[in-house]
Amino acid sequence: MEKDLKEYITPPVLLVLFLLGISVMIVSPVLNMVILGAILAYAIRPLARKITSKIKIKSISIFLAVILVMIPLVILIAYVISVISGVLSEVLIVNPTGFNLNLDTIINQMINNLPADVSSSIDAATIKSSLSTFITDIGNVILDYIVSLASKLLSISVDLFILFASIYYFIRDGDKCYNFVESFIPRESKDFFTRTVNSVKDVLKSIFYGHFLTSLIIGIIAAIGYSLLGYSQGVFLGVITGIFQLIPVFGPWPIYWTLAIVDLLSGNYVRVVIVLLFGFFLSLSDMYIRPALSSHYADIHPLILLIGFLAGPLVYGIVGFILGPLILGITYAVLDNFRIELNKSKGE
Repeated sequence: MEKDLKEYITPPVLLVLFLLGISVMIVSPVLNMVILGAILAYAIRPLARKITSKIKIKSISIFLAVILVMIPLVILIAYVISVISGVLSEVLIVNPTGFNLNLDTIINQMINNLPADVSSSIDAATIKSSLSTFITDIGNVILDYIVSLASKLLSISVDLFILFASIYYFIRDGDKCYNFVESFIPRESKDFFTRTVNSVKDVLKSIFYGHFLTSLIIGIIAAIGYSLLGYSQGVFLGVITGIFQLIPVFGPWPIYWTLAIVDLLSGNYVRVVIVLLFGFFLSLSDMYIRPALSSHYADIHPLILLIGFLAGPLVYGIVGFILGPLILGITYAVLDNFRIELNKSKGE
């Protein structure tokens, strides 16, 4: 055993391990952006190739593809943060008195729309106090987080630059990177390596097409529908619907049921019926769109995605909403392929 170890632990190997350790330490602050860039590069590469077939200049084609995909995503995130921070600052800082008056009006209106025997037993002041405290506490937590993001503007700018650069270079030189890694794989393990890479590709396609693209479509439909129904923040509601659509178990129903309940308590019975019908249409659309987009790729268990979406942000921040499920999905693909390989070796 000692002899075998001495054969493998040679000065060149020790030097490589040392340099790899130092490199990981250097890259670790932006490693999440590099990994995300590599994954997004795989998703954007088909678009870049289509543009290359028209423009013929590879660097410009890749740059345009990255801009076409990433700039709308950055604008969308900035829009959501802007709307949330604007509403919270208005409620908590600029005009808290007006918020309390509006809350009083809304609660009183809701109570008045209830049956007399029910409304007479409700203490409006207690409800208003509890609801106001709850909203204020939640609002302060969210606002503090947004302010902390603003204070890290330089760090966020560096992260975005690393992300864009990673996407660009992985699209341009991804094949070279793959060949470089493959050159280290022993000949007897190359088949396993190739199958694992193909499994990872299927998982990524399943997540991108079956979940992210489905959420984008549902979010756009929801934004248009809510705006036509007269909700003041229809686009924002559509974005939130798209985000909920990403999370297994949830989908669009929390948004349209919340709107329906608010309309019901406010006495807007016609819009209650319409928004529920529209919400059911969104849910049925999900049942059709998702299988149509991802039926040819790997089927990822919803629990894996759920854990990824909920735990990812705890580790990577906002980026974790994307990175969490992707990393867990890739890990699942690698382990599943490794399990198949072990069963084959036992059979032999």
